Amino acid sequence: MKDKRASRGAAEREMTSADTQLHHLLDALPVAAYTCDQEGLITYFNRSAEQIWGRRPKLNDPIDRFCGSFKLFAPDGSPIRHDECWMAKALMSAKSYNREQIVIRRPDGSQVTALAHANPLHDDAGRLVGAVNILVDVSDEKDAENAQAFLGAIVESSEDAIVSKTLQGKILTWNTGAQRLFEYTAEEAIGQPITLIIPTERHAEEETILRRLRGGERIEHFETVRVAKSGREIDISLSVSPVRDRTGKVIAAAKVARDITAQKRNEAALREADRRKDEFLAILAHELRNPLAPISNSLHILRLCGELSPAMEQIRGIMERQVNHLVRLVDDLLEASRIKHDKIELRKEHIELAGVLCSAIETSRPIIDAAGHQLAIALPAEVVLLNADPVRISQVVSNLLNNAAKYTPDGGQIWLTAKAEGGEAVISVRDTGIGIPPAALTKVFDMYAQADESLERSQGGLGIGLTLAKHLIELHDGRIEAMSAGVGKGSEFIVHLPLAAESPEATATSLALGCALPVRRILIADDRRDAVFVLGQLLEKMGQEVLIVHSAAAALEAARAEPPDVLISDIAMPGMDGYELAQRVRQEPAFRDVTLVALSGYGNLADRERAKRAGFDFHLIKPVSWDALERLLGSLPAPKSRAEVVS
Repeated sequence: MKDKRASRGAAEREMTSADTQLHHLLDALPVAAYTCDQEGLITYFNRSAEQIWGRRPKLNDPIDRFCGSFKLFAPDGSPIRHDECWMAKALMSAKSYNREQIVIRRPDGSQVTALAHANPLHDDAGRLVGAVNILVDVSDEKDAENAQAFLGAIVESSEDAIVSKTLQGKILTWNTGAQRLFEYTAEEAIGQPITLIIPTERHAEEETILRRLRGGERIEHFETVRVAKSGREIDISLSVSPVRDRTGKVIAAAKVARDITAQKRNEAALREADRRKDEFLAILAHELRNPLAPISNSLHILRLCGELSPAMEQIRGIMERQVNHLVRLVDDLLEASRIKHDKIELRKEHIELAGVLCSAIETSRPIIDAAGHQLAIALPAEVVLLNADPVRISQVVSNLLNNAAKYTPDGGQIWLTAKAEGGEAVISVRDTGIGIPPAALTKVFDMYAQADESLERSQGGLGIGLTLAKHLIELHDGRIEAMSAGVGKGSEFIVHLPLAAESPEATATSLALGCALPVRRILIADDRRDAVFVLGQLLEKMGQEVLIVHSAAAALEAARAEPPDVLISDIAMPGMDGYELAQRVRQEPAFRDVTLVALSGYGNLADRERAKRAGFDFHLIKPVSWDALERLLGSLPAPKSRAEVVS
C-alpha cells in the first residue's frame, strides 16, 4: 500500500511539473492562452488572455466554463453559447480547431476579433485531460480588411473616374466610373500607359503632373481635356494625389477625374447670354440716347433764349431735370455691366480737389434745390491735389449728394465737407434724412440694394449708385464708409482718397467760364435730322459757323468744297458709316488739320478705341451737353486763318 501511495504521488508531481512547464511556456507567448480541464473549468490563463477578455476570469468556476468572456459571436454576428465555443468542441470531439474566427464582446461593450486555436490535451496514457486555447487578436487586420472593402465599395460606386498609376504613368487600377467616362473596360486599361486617354497635344501636361507627384505635390481641381475610346473629347476636373509607402516614399499616384463637360457648356452658354445682354444694353443705351440728345439740347437752347414766361420756364426746368434723370438711368445700365466685368477704366491726372467738388455740386444742385434743402459747404482753404480721374470723382460725390437729397425729407440739411488729413483727402456728405438701419449698413454698397425699399420712399434709380461709388473709389486706392445712428437719424458717407505728390507740372488747364470761344467752321454729319438740327443750334449759340449734312458722302463733298476746322460725325449712318468717313478724311492731305469728333450713343472703351483707330481725335457720347462742347472746343488750338489754309 505504501508503494502505491508513493507511485501516485510521484505521478501527480510529474503532472504538476508538466502543467507548470506548460504554463511557463504559455506565459511566454505574446498572445492570449488559457487551459481547462476535461469538464471545461478554466485551470489557467495568461496575462494576454485577461487583456483580450477585458476582465480576470475565475478559475475552476462553472460561470466561466470553457471561456472567460461574457459573450461570444460568430463572424456573421450570431451569438455563440459557451458550451458551443471552439474550446468546448475540442473537448467533445478530441479534435483540434485552428484559425477559427470569433468575436469577443468585453464587459465594457468593446469588441475584439480573434482567431481561436483550440486543441485537446492528453496525458501520457492518451486520456483526454483538458484543452488549451490560443487566441490571436486580429482586430487591426480585420479593421483594415473591412476598411479596404468599404473603400473598394466607395470607389466602385463613385460616379467619378478613380484611377491609380505608377510614377511612370502605367495604369494600376480602373474603377467602374472610369469605364463609364472613358469607355475602356478595366481589362483594356490596366497595364496601359495613362496617355491612352490623353490627347497627343497634351502629353507634355502629363509629364509635368508626374514630375510634381514625384516631388510629393498634390494637384487639385486641374481643368483639362481627356479623350474617350470613341475619340470623344471630355472636359474634366482632375485631382491627383501621391501614394506613399510606410516609409513615406512616393510609390504611385491616385487620381479622381470628374466630367465637367456639361458645366463647361453651361458656363459658355452663360458667357454668351452675358455677352448678348451687354450687347443689348449697349444698343438700348444707344437707341435711348438718340432721342434724348435733341430733347436735352433743345431745352438748353430754350434756357439760353431767356424769353420764356415764369410758368414756361418752370415747365422747361421740370423737363430738363427729367431728361437728365433718364440720361443717368441709361448710364447706370451700362455702369452695372462694367462693374460686373471690371471694365471701368480711369483717366487719371493731377487735379485740384475743390474744382472737382464744385463740379459735383453743380451737377447735383437742381435736385437739392428742388427739394428745398440747405446745402452747407466747407472746402479746404489750401490746394489739395489728387492723382485721379476728375469725371469719376465728381460722379462719386454727385451720387452721394443726390442720395442725400433723395432720402432727406423736403427742407432738410445737407453738409459737404472736405479736408486733407494724414496723407488723404477726406470728403464727407452728411444729411438729416431717413437714416440707415444698423443691419443695412453692411449692405448699402451691394448692387441694386436700397436702404428703404418701401413704395412711399421710392426715389427712382437702379440702386447701383453706391456700388459704383465704392468701386470707383477702390480703383483710386481709396475707401468709402457709411455711418448712421439709425432710422430717422440721418446718414453720413465718408470718402478717403490718397493725396498726390505736389509737383510744378500739376497745373489746371481748363477754359475759364465766360471766355469767348474762337469762331470755327464746324461740319456736322448725322442722319437723324432732329438731333443734328438741335446740335447745330447749340453750336451757333456758342458763336460757331455750322454746316449740317445728313450722310457721310455729303460730308466728304462739303469738306472738299471748303475744309472745316472741326468735323463732328455720327457713327451709325446708312451707307458709309462714321468710321469709314474718318478713315477717308485722314487719307486726304487737305484735311490734315481737321479735328475729327465721333458722336455716338455707344461709349465703352472698345468703342472709343475703335474710333481712335479710325482717325477720330475725340469721342462724345450722346446726348452732348453744353459744358462738354465748351470744354472740347476750348481745348483745341486756335483755328488757322483762311490764308493759312489756302497756302
